[in-house]
Order: sequence, then C-alpha cells, then structure tokens
Amino acid sequence: MAASALEAPELAAERIDARAAGENFPVVSFLAPRWARPHLRAIYGFARLVDNLGDEAAGDRNALLDELERELNGPPRTEVMRRLHETIAGRALPREPFARLIEANRIDQVKTRYETWEEVKEYCTYSADPVGRLVLGVYGRAHDPELVAMSDSICTGLQLVNFLQDPPRDFALARVYLPQESLRRFGVSDRGLAGPQTEAVADLLRFEGRRARGLLEAGLPLSKRLGGRPGMSVALYARGGLAALDALERAGWDVFSRRPAPTGWTFLRLGLRELLRR
Repeated sequence: MAASALEAPELAAERIDARAAGENFPVVSFLAPRWARPHLRAIYGFARLVDNLGDEAAGDRNALLDELERELNGPPRTEVMRRLHETIAGRALPREPFARLIEANRIDQVKTRYETWEEVKEYCTYSADPVGRLVLGVYGRAHDPELVAMSDSICTGLQLVNFLQDPPRDFALARVYLPQESLRRFGVSDRGLAGPQTEAVADLLRFEGRRARGLLEAGLPLSKRLGGRPGMSVALYARGGLAALDALERAGWDVFSRRPAPTGWTFLRLGLRELLRR
C-alpha cells in the first residue's frame, strides 16, 4: 500500500500532542472525567492536524486536506485518524463538524481578509465552533440549542483571542483575520500588524479584546448547565481565554516582543478555583 502523505514525521500523533501545551486552554484538564479524556485528545489531535496542514504543510495543501477528508470518511491509516475514528464510533459523533474544520482550512487557502466582524464570525462557524459542538457531543449534550449557543460563544471568543495573540504570525502567512472595518477605525494598515508596536495597534487589539471577553463571559453559564466535571472542564476553556486576555493586557497589547499567554501555573490555579466553586 502506498504511504500516505499524512504519515510525514511532522504530522505524527506525538508531535501533534506536543502542541497542546501552547493552547489558551487545557486540551485535556484534570477536571474532565477520566473516561472522556481520550476522546477530547482525539478531537484536539484532529483539529491541530487540520490546522497544521492548512498553515504549515509544504506542497499542495488542498490536496493534503482532500486526503485527510478521505481518511475522515475511512478507513483511517494514520494514528491521529485511528484515534479519531474510535472516538467517532464510541461517542456516535456526526461527521459534519469535522468536515467544517477541514473546510475552514480550505477557506484559508483562498480568503485572506475579512471586511466585517460578521464575516469573521461566519469563518468561526467553520474554524472554531465545531470543536465545542464535538465536545458537547462527547458529553451527550449536543442537541440542546441553548448549550450549543453558549459553546459557540466560547469557541468564537477563543478564536478571536488567538487572532489577537498572532497578528505578526498571521501576516507572515499573508492573512489578516481582524476585521478591516476595525483596522480603519483605528488607523492601522495591514502592514501595521507585522509590527512594531504602536498605540494605534494597541487600541485596535484592546477594542477586539473587549469583544472577545464579552463572548467568553456570555458562554460561562454553560459550565453550570452541563454540571459536574464536564461543566468544570468546559469552564476552564473559557477561563483560559480570559486569562490570555489578561496576559495581553499586562503586556500592553504588545504582541511583537513575545506572544502573551497564560502559563501552566495559571491553568492549575484556575482549575483549583473551579473545584472550590462547586
């Protein structure tokens, strides 16, 4: 059997798993039920793999994304996809959210600017919201529209936080995810997102940061609605995003000197606080 292009060493499961430490939320926290942790890892591994293909892979990225979609349809040939298929079968997860994550990275190959916040939000329905819906699916709660709406709010907020942390990286990929209407409002050009830091850039990021904070806080009631350890673990996703915004604020919204982000100690403290809230 011919080797799959998805079997490249840089796409191996252990490389994908190692990237989890750089996220704004604990991919699998100690608050999550033990039985759910392998499923959460499998979903993260797929989402990370898709992003790696869309952002970093050499060669024809669309062809790689097509190959990944074939593995999604089965049978799987790589470790990341074997784990995912076990989770899909074990938790009866739908295919559609996974396909939307692939489509988000196809969009990235052709669309590099977003005129309005509504356009950015629409992109998030492909790039971010499906992950939260899959997490709800793991917990058997993906059919409650109110829970889905709160999950979408958290995921869109987390995606926006990532955009606020990564303007120079995104610009290097020829992409600007922040709304063009916001850039004009603060007098920032696309090139200005490559650095150096200016007061106008700080004002722009602060403005979008308030938007992200509102989204994350709007989703926090999902924790109580889910209840138990699932609720606590989901709350930690939102609180991780809020902690990232706090780190950005402490850094004066300077995303060019370094990438402001929560530390491991921050996540531990947030997790302990979540336990004490119950």
